[in-house]
Amino acid sequence: MNTTPATFGRRDLLRSGGLGFIGLTLARLLRAEGAHKPQNTSPGSTLSPIQSCILIFYYGGPSHIDLWDMKPDAPSSVRGEFKPIATRVPGIQICEHLPRYAQVMDRVALIRSLHHDMRDHNAASVEALCGRAPPQGDVTIFADDANSFPSYGALLSYLLPEKGRVPPHVMLPHVMYRDVKLPGQGPGFLGSAYGPFQVLRDPNTPEFRVEQLELPENVSLERLEKRWSLLRKLGNPEGDFAKMTGAKSVEENYERAVGLLRSETLRHSFDISQEDPRARDRYGRNKHGQSVLLARRLVETGVRFVNVNNRQFNGSRNWDTHFKNFGPLKDSLLPPADQAFSALIEDLETRGLLDSTLVIAMGEFGRTPQINKHGARDHWPYCYSAILAGGGIRGGAVHGSSDKWAAHPVSDPVTPGDLAATLFWRFGLDHTMHIQDLNERPHRLAAGEPLRTLFG
Repeated sequence: MNTTPATFGRRDLLRSGGLGFIGLTLARLLRAEGAHKPQNTSPGSTLSPIQSCILIFYYGGPSHIDLWDMKPDAPSSVRGEFKPIATRVPGIQICEHLPRYAQVMDRVALIRSLHHDMRDHNAASVEALCGRAPPQGDVTIFADDANSFPSYGALLSYLLPEKGRVPPHVMLPHVMYRDVKLPGQGPGFLGSAYGPFQVLRDPNTPEFRVEQLELPENVSLERLEKRWSLLRKLGNPEGDFAKMTGAKSVEENYERAVGLLRSETLRHSFDISQEDPRARDRYGRNKHGQSVLLARRLVETGVRFVNVNNRQFNGSRNWDTHFKNFGPLKDSLLPPADQAFSALIEDLETRGLLDSTLVIAMGEFGRTPQINKHGARDHWPYCYSAILAGGGIRGGAVHGSSDKWAAHPVSDPVTPGDLAATLFWRFGLDHTMHIQDLNERPHRLAAGEPLRTLFG
């Protein structure tokens, strides 16, 4: 219902006053459009479905040839400055600056044959976060549109029932930007109801808090409930008001939002100050380490999908190493990534959560095998690596291989669509099912096929 100033009356004012501030703090949660769809069980799977996934995204493009797929026999202009070290798995070597990763390699699977065709950060991020190529092609996409394909977290929020009083999808500790909001992070044609619960503060700071779980100073839960009671008396919440908000069930969505505000369990999961200081030290007292620790606390509470975004695009230290590669990797990029990932795997295992939680660590592409004139590396999507752990993974496995310069796959090539199909399959979903966009065009849930041989 479009309300003009001439027709905006007392009832509309009460409606805005009663719920307006929730729209500021829990907007996406309040705009949910009805009940979630029932689970579509993946046929032929004998593994128990996972309960959660943590996706650690190294934005900018980590250098696969310097980290996961080293070529020590290649010319110096290809192999670079780093040396390989042994891991807990005989025959698997990784970068010398990832010693903690090496110690958990028996619980990790390496994919060394990921590939796609998007060399632009924005287009490649759509591939990485949605599992398919953007229809615009390999160009700088300036924003998602209303009919973009949804992110993994959005699709899981849409397809699987909620798990208690927790948001199904959390993204932290920032939204990724490259001049504009990076595409691929949103709910696309599913609508804003299925967007992430976004955390925008550094959990390593003493003043860390989540404003979305706080009421304004002058509004208590009791007062909030009185406003809703008054609103219900003024009109049927399933009638014109429901149409005005575009929701099928305003009352249901209101109760969900208030349920989050009431949830001491959720509030506790975000209260990282309650964590054992030794655990905080183990993850690393930095933004990334504490974000990964917070992700573990969230999946332990029941959050289904957590995006941990590592590094902003702007700034002197990120994974986009066109002009300086080896120094930033050694000094600032690898140490916190190495510490946080290994702590997460060991912590999940200790708590009995590793089998039910899939961990994925990757960037949107790799770096050029040939070192450039600046002594660094440029974008390279034609072969790169990803790391999987937990969720039934066969630890110590390597899937796929690259040529002598890590330039192209030579066996078992993997697409982002295959990785997407693996993710949905492990959640017990049929990756071949179809969903419709706003133009009622059908899209398969995932464009590829699950990497079943990595599990079991």
